[in-house]
Amino acid sequence: MTTKIRKQIYLDEEQNQMLKKTSRRLGISEAEIIRQAIVAQTGRRIPGKKNLAAWKKEMQFLQTLLEQGRVTGSRTWKREDLYER
Repeated sequence: MTTKIRKQIYLDEEQNQMLKKTSRRLGISEAEIIRQAIVAQTGRRIPGKKNLAAWKKEMQFLQTLLEQGRVTGSRTWKREDLYER
């Protein structure tokens, strides 16, 4: 974790209520919401947290597809059929 610098800000009542509601809904601190808003406004990207359990589950799914082998037969559609007309 990086060192944080304390800042004091003023919000109007509506902003305060929105911040509190969003904090509860997302399950993150009000400060984290403000930090994310700063990043979003400056166009910087927040690196996502890796969910290793989700990746493991995805890899297991892909492995089951590979174990099924090649699909036999030919497709019954044309590429153009995928596009709206």
